[in-house]
Amino acid sequence: MSELPSPDERALAQSERLVALIAAEIAAAGGWVPFYRYMELALYAPGLGYYTGGLHKFGEGGDFVTAPELTPLFGQALAVQAAAFMRASEPEVIEVGAGSGLLAVDLLLELERLGCAPERYGILELSAELRARQRETLLERVPALAARVHWLNVLPEAFSGVVLANEVLDAMPAHVLAVRDGAIFERGVAVAEAGAAPPFVWADRPARRALLAAAQRLPLPAQAAGGEYHTEINLAAAAWVGEWGRRLTRGALLLLDYGYPRAEFYLPMRSRGTLMCHYRQHAYDDPFLWTGLADITASVDFTAMAEAAFEAGLDVLGYASQGRFLLNCGILDRLARRGSRDSADYLRAAHAVERLTSPREMGESFKVLALGKGVDAHLPGFASGDRTHTL
Repeated sequence: MSELPSPDERALAQSERLVALIAAEIAAAGGWVPFYRYMELALYAPGLGYYTGGLHKFGEGGDFVTAPELTPLFGQALAVQAAAFMRASEPEVIEVGAGSGLLAVDLLLELERLGCAPERYGILELSAELRARQRETLLERVPALAARVHWLNVLPEAFSGVVLANEVLDAMPAHVLAVRDGAIFERGVAVAEAGAAPPFVWADRPARRALLAAAQRLPLPAQAAGGEYHTEINLAAAAWVGEWGRRLTRGALLLLDYGYPRAEFYLPMRSRGTLMCHYRQHAYDDPFLWTGLADITASVDFTAMAEAAFEAGLDVLGYASQGRFLLNCGILDRLARRGSRDSADYLRAAHAVERLTSPREMGESFKVLALGKGVDAHLPGFASGDRTHTL
């Protein structure tokens, strides 16, 4: 924690306003709220949350770097699978949580080069600040295609085409569990003593109803006497995936995120869970430090996403590591087109591809899950290394 850079006065003042709002809700609820509600407010409270408060988030000057910020080759490779899905459904795309807008730029350009530019490109984005940044980026980088882009506030009632969600599921509010002495508890949040820092503390209550039932279905490790196991379960992400089963008439979802199949998620070695915070290129595990100024994420249980999809009438089309998916989609061929291998541009691109595909970096920790309905599409991204059998 001592290595974390300190926020400026403006950011701290914004965080204090959000802390006051959350503290008031905790008081109104009797002194306790479940962690998923705290996470929801910390990330999405109107005008104050991490994604809604206007703070710079993406890229080298932000809190973390996503794949589209590393290189346009990511979007170019992703376009190969997206094009196959569009040819089997409709020439429309919805990108969920488009960040800086760079992925939309790269996809539109590459899809146009492949001869299947979408007729409409929807962006589902809750942040007004990010919408403005995305619009500016699109008008600057792809002015001829920007008119095809529109913004959405909610999921469409019906949709045919391709839905893309890169690093979206991990930021959906998750329930946190504690297992000790054979009992399952839901971890929640209470207000700390006056003057304490951070201003909130963990507080556990016995898990109940739907959460308890979902937790009892998980392969949670048995704990030795006095031991404790913390983990997450994301009912909101599963419900979101399932909702697409009702709304998708024909097409596919491509979900890219970090996580594991269930058999690898709930291992004894993950006894502290996967909850992480990201601030100015630093990662730490205290979600109560600088509320609203840091991203809060939890790894994805891809088995849960596949189950929710299947129960909602969607087919699981493929599941692979991000590295294998990008290699299957020809990211190395696109790298080779960057020119001389001695050029600075090529070397920067090659370094980015290494980060995206190497098993030691994002290539293994990130996965790609494809879900569909009514499509008999070519699956270049899953031509080799498909791990659907592990879900």
